Amino acid sequence: MNRLQIYRELRRHSKLGEKRHPMLEQSMVAKVMMYIGAGIMAIYLVFLGSLFGKMAAEHEVPAMILGLMVLLLMPLDFLMRFIAQQTPMMFIKPYLLLNMPRKTVVESYLLNLVTSGYNFLWLALLIPYAYICLVSGMSFWALLAVVLCGLLIVMINSQWYLLVRTLISRSLLWWLLPIGVYAAIWVPLVLLFNDPFEPIEEFFDTFDTAPMLWLVVLAALLVLVAILLINRQLQLRFVKQELSREEKKAAAIKHVWQLSFLERFGQAGEYLKLEIKSILRNKAIRTRVLMSLGLIVMFTVLISYTDIYDNPWMLNFWCYYCFAIYSMTTLVKIMGPEGNYIDLLMTQRENILLLLRAKYYFHAVILLIPLLIMLPAVIAGKFTIMMMLAFLLLTSGLSFFILFQLAVYNKQTLPLNEKITGKNNMESGFQLIIELVGMFLPLALVGLLLGMTDEDTAYTIMAIIGLALTLAHPIWLRNIYNRMMRRKYVNMEGFHASRS
Repeated sequence: MNRLQIYRELRRHSKLGEKRHPMLEQSMVAKVMMYIGAGIMAIYLVFLGSLFGKMAAEHEVPAMILGLMVLLLMPLDFLMRFIAQQTPMMFIKPYLLLNMPRKTVVESYLLNLVTSGYNFLWLALLIPYAYICLVSGMSFWALLAVVLCGLLIVMINSQWYLLVRTLISRSLLWWLLPIGVYAAIWVPLVLLFNDPFEPIEEFFDTFDTAPMLWLVVLAALLVLVAILLINRQLQLRFVKQELSREEKKAAAIKHVWQLSFLERFGQAGEYLKLEIKSILRNKAIRTRVLMSLGLIVMFTVLISYTDIYDNPWMLNFWCYYCFAIYSMTTLVKIMGPEGNYIDLLMTQRENILLLLRAKYYFHAVILLIPLLIMLPAVIAGKFTIMMMLAFLLLTSGLSFFILFQLAVYNKQTLPLNEKITGKNNMESGFQLIIELVGMFLPLALVGLLLGMTDEDTAYTIMAIIGLALTLAHPIWLRNIYNRMMRRKYVNMEGFHASRS
């Protein structure tokens, strides 16, 4: 088989693997919701493309959309890919054991990523833009070059995301790379010009002919090839390290935390030790924790020292999510890490109930960290003590109550350390609905109460609701445990089947 035939065969295997996945039937609702989300995104992109097209027609700058994509849309797309795009696909690992060039498998993954349907969804932005500009009298060949260049920019962004995501999985210090790149683009424009878009418009105004725009297309194509080559080498290196377990040897342990103060809580205290030591010792879990805390710090700094979120609704939005963001990144996969040793947890009666209680107490204590981190926002007058107390209790009560329900249905084992060749975890539609309810129901309640009453009354009602559910946690945790036991064999089978 030549290389092209191998690419086609691997792509066919990937599609067959998706169709034959045991979670496919349970994922149909999730797929439908994904398609609905894609449709909504396409509608927004058509609207933006029409709006930008009218602006370009008025100023007679056909390449204006390219500047807007680089400055605004691609940074947003970069963040959106953290929700939708995995790195890399799960089909890489099996083929590395066959008599097949390793680089060919990685190249196939990269090409599939470049030609993914999500990238071509951006044509919903580019085609309406080009149509409006064409009707206004601009050159067809110039606009064709703009569309192709815009599509290449999206593809470059997908590879840029993959590069950054892969590096971040090795060390969180690599977050400095995208921050530095976007700062290098935006800071000079903000500091040196009253209107940051004016120099961009002037720059792209020089590309008003088809030959010059086709040179831009060629330059974008060269950038895409370069970042593809960089990603290929990076993925090959890290996949090799992971498969051969080429982990750096840890320095000699000088002190082991005994956490003896937790022993007074009995077996629940032992599970609290397990939660803490899992974060300290397991790379995948530790990374999620540090990323969550980093986001809390970032949003707190933005709220405290800038006026970007001075709108009352946005202040409530970010106050809630600063409390809830850690639980949203961990509890959505509740019992996933424990799937690695679920058989041991099933050996004694009510082990799982004690584990759930320990998880609840641990996440409740973690809420004190964002409370302390957000004190600068209180000093700056953006948040009030009553507001923070209300959101803290709403998170420990309502949000935790909803997200802990996922313990009944989650049956996919999460790897503790593997990042590159680990399996993707498909979810059922019902799990996705629970996650969405946990993310948005508290905010809907906040908006309803603030619309009906004054702030103090709304925060008091929120605090009462949250406190009631917090105090009732033994009751609803017992209910979750009983439902889990009725599904224990189904869940254990899923945990066993999904282990790497």
